[in-house]
Amino acid sequence: MFDLLGLSAEHEAVYRAMLQRPDLNVAGLADHLGVPPEQVTAALDVLADLALIRLAPQRDQARVVRPQAGLMALLAKVEADVAVRQRQVEATRAAIAAIATAHDDQHQAAEGRVLDGIESVRDRLAELAHSARTECLSFTTGGAQAPDTIQAEAPLNQQALQRGVRIRNVYQDSFRNDPATLAHARLMAGLGGQSRTTPTLPMRMVIVDREIALVPIDPGNSRQGALELRSPGVIAGLIALFEQVWHSATPFGERTAADDQGLTPQERELLRLLAAGHTDESAARKLAVSVRSVQRMMTSLTERLGAASRFQAGVQAASRGWV
Repeated sequence: MFDLLGLSAEHEAVYRAMLQRPDLNVAGLADHLGVPPEQVTAALDVLADLALIRLAPQRDQARVVRPQAGLMALLAKVEADVAVRQRQVEATRAAIAAIATAHDDQHQAAEGRVLDGIESVRDRLAELAHSARTECLSFTTGGAQAPDTIQAEAPLNQQALQRGVRIRNVYQDSFRNDPATLAHARLMAGLGGQSRTTPTLPMRMVIVDREIALVPIDPGNSRQGALELRSPGVIAGLIALFEQVWHSATPFGERTAADDQGLTPQERELLRLLAAGHTDESAARKLAVSVRSVQRMMTSLTERLGAASRFQAGVQAASRGWV
């Protein structure tokens, strides 16, 4: 009944028994429920982590927190998480609706057009790099950038920067592991470009002069081509998305710092992805790292939580506010 709160049926049985018989110790609870004392002890640890009981120093006795306080506090946290997720769903719905509207009007030159294939996209980016007047904003997904992409972009960005165009780009954190991409970012920084990194990005994107945006036809395969969007409403929404990500990203040249709970942004994002139901493989794709890197991070997090399994690590991470 309370699995939404992180309680299994075994944990719930121990909790209900403690409410009914607060005088029982571990042995008494085990006898009352007909289970081994070790099972009761394990349940008490979980209940304590969820702040539903308070363990005595000798750990043989525990005091139950009143359900009105303990369970309602857990439910309030779940409700807050649901509210956040609902806002994310609504924001995503609005973004999808905006892009779908632009896609429906793709044949109207005033609204935008379809660019088929990566070569068409590169040709259009070259045109925009020459015509840009004030600003270029972009998301670059993935870790290592393809050599041909770097070779195509570098001189165009250099020319734009020399004309006084402000360039801001957000990479994924994983790009820091690729020497060629790092060298390209350092070159752009030396010319005045600004770069930041974040664990995940929603898609590749380029916005020029706050008037034109290029987004992939298929976010999972940017080489299929792009939609060139000009609708002011769509552009405003994409700029707001960029600024939100930019504000929370780590400036290039700075180490990705751990938060007050000792988690790096990439570790916290991994926990969020796994809690949302992603497999190791899909989480690795989102983070643009190898599956082995995801498994190494998860092993480290499990050890830091002192958990015996991933499930237990998930419960403890939730109780500590890590996800």
